[in-house]
Amino acid sequence: MLKSDILKHLQTKQKNLSENDIDKVFSIFIKKIISALDDGKNVELRGFGTFKKKINKAKNVRNPKTNERFFKKINFKLHFKIGKVLHKKLNPEKIFDE
Repeated sequence: MLKSDILKHLQTKQKNLSENDIDKVFSIFIKKIISALDDGKNVELRGFGTFKKKINKAKNVRNPKTNERFFKKINFKLHFKIGKVLHKKLNPEKIFDE
């Protein structure tokens, strides 16, 4: 799903808001999530999931192809843990009749 698809869907649900207003609200929402993650906070959207910023430590690594050794600087990655509601929606329990 693209951002434009989400904005179109929101516009059909909120007819009292203009397309520009919906775009601004959505952009503020995304910027707040990015800002919180940048500050080292976790972002929890109940029922959907939790976003965390994880650290990959700096270390000496080796290129297996050339056997060249080099130093890899610290970097960050995003970790997402799925929420209960979303997990149940994606993985419904099936009951088999025997």
